[in-house]
Amino acid sequence: MNQQSQGIAEPGTRHEPEAALRNFSVLLSSTPRGARLARLLAVDTLRSWGLPHERAGHVIAELAANAATHGRLPGRSFRLTLYVVGATLRIEVTDTRGERLPEPQVPDAGAESGRGLLLVEALADRWGVTEGRFPRKTVWAELGFRAPQPAPPCSGDLGD
Repeated sequence: MNQQSQGIAEPGTRHEPEAALRNFSVLLSSTPRGARLARLLAVDTLRSWGLPHERAGHVIAELAANAATHGRLPGRSFRLTLYVVGATLRIEVTDTRGERLPEPQVPDAGAESGRGLLLVEALADRWGVTEGRFPRKTVWAELGFRAPQPAPPCSGDLGD
């Protein structure tokens, strides 16, 4: 066998992927508490991965709130899944109301709700719906981000 087929490479020549595939998934109750917990857990996970979480937190809050409000069936939960591939975060929220597909609406000026998908549309690079095996549907959004830059080395001088 040669070195390449054995997976052995010369020192310094091995190509490492730019970013590892990361994922997180959790099943939550279809309640306002479950929606809040989805946002909190996701933001905590993104922080632990060293990724920006501000835009993602808003998108997750809206998608989870929609799942808890419009995708709710008594006794059924929704699933939040996060995938990071390269410089893209994919957020997926799956519920059990596949017959109720989301549609952005323009609410009345005085309405207190109805702007969630407009916010998702504004913050996400892409979003959509995937119909799953009945009765499921998954609402997803993708957000691009810049990979965190390593901190510059410090020499220890007072001027650093």
